[in-house]
Amino acid sequence: MTGTDEKGDRGSKARDVRTRITVLVALGANLVIAAAKTAAGLFAGSSALLSEAAHSVADSLNEVFLLIAVRRSKRPADDRHPFGYGKERYFWALLAAVGIFVMGGCFSVYQGVQALRTDQQESLRGYVAGLAVLGVALLADGASLVRALHQARRHGEGATDPALRTVIAEDATAVAGVLLAAAGIGLHLATGQVAWEAGASMGIGVLLLCVAYRLAREARDRLIGEAVDTELRDRIGDFLASQPEIDKVAALLTMRLGLDSVLVTARLDLAPGLDSEKVELVCVRLKRRIAAEWPQADHVFLDITKAPGPGEIPPSPVFTAPDTGTRSSRLLGRGGRVPGS
Repeated sequence: MTGTDEKGDRGSKARDVRTRITVLVALGANLVIAAAKTAAGLFAGSSALLSEAAHSVADSLNEVFLLIAVRRSKRPADDRHPFGYGKERYFWALLAAVGIFVMGGCFSVYQGVQALRTDQQESLRGYVAGLAVLGVALLADGASLVRALHQARRHGEGATDPALRTVIAEDATAVAGVLLAAAGIGLHLATGQVAWEAGASMGIGVLLLCVAYRLAREARDRLIGEAVDTELRDRIGDFLASQPEIDKVAALLTMRLGLDSVLVTARLDLAPGLDSEKVELVCVRLKRRIAAEWPQADHVFLDITKAPGPGEIPPSPVFTAPDTGTRSSRLLGRGGRVPGS
C-alpha cells in the first residue's frame, strides 16, 4: 500500500467514525423523544401521543439502518463482489428513505385526517403534555441537527455521505415539524378548532414525503450507477489528453462505486509511430499517475488503440488490466496474433 493509499484509508476511517457518532447522536435523540412521548401519552391518556411515540421508534429504526450501512459498506472486495461493497451505503439509505415515507409522511397525514374525522377535543392536561413533549423534541432534534451540520460544514461531507445527508434531512424536518405542531396545538387551544392541529399534522406529513422522495431518488441514482461530477471527469480527461503518447481520448466513462471508490474506463488512441513494446509501460504509468492524483479512482481500465501510420491498417484495441502493472497487457492484432509476429 502506498503512502497516498494509507492516507486515504485513514481519512476514510476518520470520516466513518464521525458519521457513526452523528448517527448515534440522532438515535439517542429519537429514543429520548420516544420515551417522552410514551410517558406523556400514558399520563394524558392521549392516543395521538402514543401513536407519535411509535413514530419516533420508527425513526430510531432508520438510524439503525444507517449504522448498518456504515459498517457493511467497508467490507473488502471478494470474488463475488470484486468492486467492493461501497454501494451498500446507498441501499440502506434507500431503506431509511422508504421508512421516512411510509412511517413518517404517510402516518402524519393519516393522523391529520383522523383528527378531522373525529374532531375530539383534547383535555387541558393533554395539551400541556403535548407541548412539553414538543419542547423535549425540539431540544433533542436540535442538538442532533447541530452535530450533523457541524460535521457536514467542517469536513465537507454533507454532499457525499448518504448516511449524514439522511440524518440532516430527518433532523431538519423534525425541527420544522415540531414548530408546525406547536403552532397547530396552540391555535387549536386558542380557537377550539381541531382543523389547525390536523392541518399541522398533514403539513408535517407532506414535508416528510417530499424529503423522503428526494433522498430515495438520490440513493436510486447511486445504486443504478452515477458518474462522478463533471469537474473531476474533465480533470481526468484533460490529464489523459495532455500526455504526449495519446493522440485522442475517444471515450471516458466513470461510475461511483462508493464514497471512496470510482471506476474509470477510457478508450484512447495512441499517437502515430509509437513502438508497440512501449504500450504496456504507457498504460502502467498512466494508471499510476491517475491513482496518485485521484486516490478514489481505484479501478482504472484503459482500452488503447495504436493509431495507424500512413498506409497501415488500424489494429484491434489493447486491453489492460485494472491494476498498476502486476498483470501483463495484451496487444492483439487480427486473428489474435501479436502484430509483427
